[in-house]
Amino acid sequence: MSRDYANRKPKSSGKGSRSSRASKKKPTNRFPIIPWLLVIGLVTGFGYFLWAINGSSGNGESSVKPKTTTAQPETKVTPAPKKDPNALPPKPQEEWTYLEELENKKVEVDVPNSGVVSSGLYQMQCGSFRKESQANEMKARIAFMGMEAMVKRSEGSNGVWYRVVLGPFESKREGERNRHKMQNGGINTCKIWLWN
Repeated sequence: MSRDYANRKPKSSGKGSRSSRASKKKPTNRFPIIPWLLVIGLVTGFGYFLWAINGSSGNGESSVKPKTTTAQPETKVTPAPKKDPNALPPKPQEEWTYLEELENKKVEVDVPNSGVVSSGLYQMQCGSFRKESQANEMKARIAFMGMEAMVKRSEGSNGVWYRVVLGPFESKREGERNRHKMQNGGINTCKIWLWN
């Protein structure tokens, strides 16, 4: 058996038959309603938005003028002078009364009269010892600080004491100044009294 392939009609494939069927269908002329309604709605909404913001402006004035029923004479309004943006605000008024009360207030201080008349001379005692050698030792420490001290012997009901004394100073302030020097040198026991 011999087959004649030359005179035979070619078979059409499945893909080719579908495409030929689709091409044979009539084209439909449907109008796409949903996309067009969406576009019309968006354009209308945008137009309404523009119309709504048209009446408002940056300084709060409306472009729409209200209708007046009665004719009123127009009055010229003079614009207020422009304020300097760098100008300071006016000084506020004070509401306090204590300032006036303090200016008129008088303070009275009672100073008790102790009957002691100051000679004006002060002394500074930095130590009091039973042994003279201890007093001389402190006197030497004070000499190394650049000041001159004296050792005074005093007798009382408690016995004999040797006091290390600096001075006399003309004012208590001068004595305080020397006491600070002693504190810087490590001697913190100094007291300032009137010279006697």
